Amino acid sequence: MDTAEFRRRVTPILGEKFRVFRAPGRVNIIGEHTDYNDGFVLPAAIDREILMAVRPTGSRQVILHSLDYNDAVSTFSLDEIGIDSENTWSNYLRGVCYVLEDAGYHLRGLEVVFAGDIPLGAGLSSSAALEVATAIAFLELSEYDLTSPELALLCQRAENDFVGNKCGIMDQFISALGQQDSALLIDCRSLEYKSYPVPAGTKIVIANTCIRHELVGSPYNERRKTCETAAKKLGVPALRDVSSKILNAKKALLTPLEYQRAMHVVGENERVLAAIKAMDAGDLEGLGVLLNESHDSLRDDYEVSCTELDTMVDIARNLPGVYGARMTGGGFGGSTVNLVAEDSAEAVVAALATAYEQATGIKADIYVCRASAGAGEVRE
Repeated sequence: MDTAEFRRRVTPILGEKFRVFRAPGRVNIIGEHTDYNDGFVLPAAIDREILMAVRPTGSRQVILHSLDYNDAVSTFSLDEIGIDSENTWSNYLRGVCYVLEDAGYHLRGLEVVFAGDIPLGAGLSSSAALEVATAIAFLELSEYDLTSPELALLCQRAENDFVGNKCGIMDQFISALGQQDSALLIDCRSLEYKSYPVPAGTKIVIANTCIRHELVGSPYNERRKTCETAAKKLGVPALRDVSSKILNAKKALLTPLEYQRAMHVVGENERVLAAIKAMDAGDLEGLGVLLNESHDSLRDDYEVSCTELDTMVDIARNLPGVYGARMTGGGFGGSTVNLVAEDSAEAVVAALATAYEQATGIKADIYVCRASAGAGEVRE
């Protein structure tokens, strides 16, 4: 996003003196619906982000301006933070302030202006980026210092408890801790992480189907509940503690639907660990196969894909230079992630766009992504 243009738009609202913070969206290379099962994920922060300009109000009043929602404004007091049923976008920011206050951080009131170039509803975690940018801005101007994992956990709590989407930790974590040109293997139980460079000779292509998803009120929370029930019946804290061998041995303990959902989660955790071995070995073909298997499982076992996502994936898999393709994000719409040979990337973008529009009548947003650094202040 063009920071200079953002500053130009902000100045008439905030004047000349303000600070700017940024937080990126993310793409998940592999490891879908495993984070809230204490499992493993392999996301990367991307080169699309939320920019947030702030200045103190001199009181406990918060004034929010969204440049992306027709310059809408929402205000509240830090002494009484409630849901805004009209400007629902503001609830992500309100939720962060609520959990920070509840955790004992006495915040300064701020006037906030934000905008972003992360497509909304595209499965690229625009909401997590907004939460992380909000947390960093309020904590910095209130003179508190939190570690990035602590900050990510508070942002997750805001989305879980205030907004009502029972997401895992992955989105907030990678937005806060992303590394340039690398993905992070994250253990969502211990929050230990390790950096893995995007494989040499490849590019990550993101294809937004332009079918917008909404996780709040979708079957997302239902999937989480089913997984928790299955884990309880299997006698483990979370499905992360089950192998495919154990799951098959104890299949009779579960309903057919619980077994089906658990098959995806257990298999997906195993695919993530296999993926990092393939990356270490430079086995791009093997990594691509794992991405393909991930999508098939999300489509058939977890049932969170849709016709447009499947169409985008099927087209990509038949294009020269594509190692693997899968949906990314919570599902029910959104984007696909494609691992593509570097010298084929631009041709894949063009061919995928053309074929998808011919098949669906929808113009997709498809681009070559670069893994980016995590959130922080933007210095002039």
